[in-house]
Amino acid sequence: MANAIKVFELNTGAKIPSVGLGTWQASPGVVGDAISTAVKIGYRHIDCAQMYDNEKEIGAALKKLFEDNVVNREELFITSKLWCTDHDPHDVPEALNRTLQHLQLDYVDLYLMHWPVRMKKGSVGLNPENLLPVDIPSTWKAMEALYDSGKARAIGVSNFSTKKLATLLELSRIPPAVNQVECHPSWRQAKLREFCKSKGVHLSGYFPLGSPGTTWFKSDVLKNPILNTVAEKLGKSPAQVALRWGLQMGNSVLPKSTNEGRIRENLDVFDWSIPEDLFAKFSDIEQARLLDVSFFVHETLGSYRSLEEFWDGEM
Repeated sequence: MANAIKVFELNTGAKIPSVGLGTWQASPGVVGDAISTAVKIGYRHIDCAQMYDNEKEIGAALKKLFEDNVVNREELFITSKLWCTDHDPHDVPEALNRTLQHLQLDYVDLYLMHWPVRMKKGSVGLNPENLLPVDIPSTWKAMEALYDSGKARAIGVSNFSTKKLATLLELSRIPPAVNQVECHPSWRQAKLREFCKSKGVHLSGYFPLGSPGTTWFKSDVLKNPILNTVAEKLGKSPAQVALRWGLQMGNSVLPKSTNEGRIRENLDVFDWSIPEDLFAKFSDIEQARLLDVSFFVHETLGSYRSLEEFWDGEM
């Protein structure tokens, strides 16, 4: 019998469901139905963010699920994220309060610093002229206060390199519980993964399928021949194998879909596993990061002069 790997334990003692529904690029008018469908199918982990601009609709969907007794609040694990414009310590609690209001919740299970980047308050979009020097220690201190208040049951970061995470761990009173990063068979995050494991920080993977629906970068993760060969041998879809690979590597996965068939398929990853001989083949997959964040890099503004500096060489 396969080891199901339905949850991972965080350094707070809380359990994070291993498969979460991603909501980035899930447009209003569609995202509410996707949440309802997913929870009814059995998802218990929803990954949100202020920046995705759909938390109000997600909140309405959650409220209805609670009212209809489909699920109760304690059974769900809800994540949201602090956007770059709210890094000032005074703005951090207001940002979470706004998210809680939109989601119609009293607390989130996990609140993440979305990027190690600060932008002008109230600015919209990703224009480099809005970049400001980042002050992660003071923003993190404000995040720790949210944990103390109980409004965020766990706190963490997203898109932090090994070096940035190490620096944060040295100065934090409450260590981050999670680092949510791009992670899939074509970007394994080997160095960061080892570091997180050694420090008790859970790695959570976004783009676990390579974000095939995204128009502004080309993603061939699911077309990889090694992945497809393994999928054929196991009688599973490439997406299912990519997700199961993540679970067996020890990270939670956040596939995004608004299509009921795929939402269902993406959760069917617990009662089978990738055998060792096939699992070993994944180390032959060529590595490349998909997400280009050149908009966070500027020759004079903000904190980073190059992508090399932004990712601390993890490219």
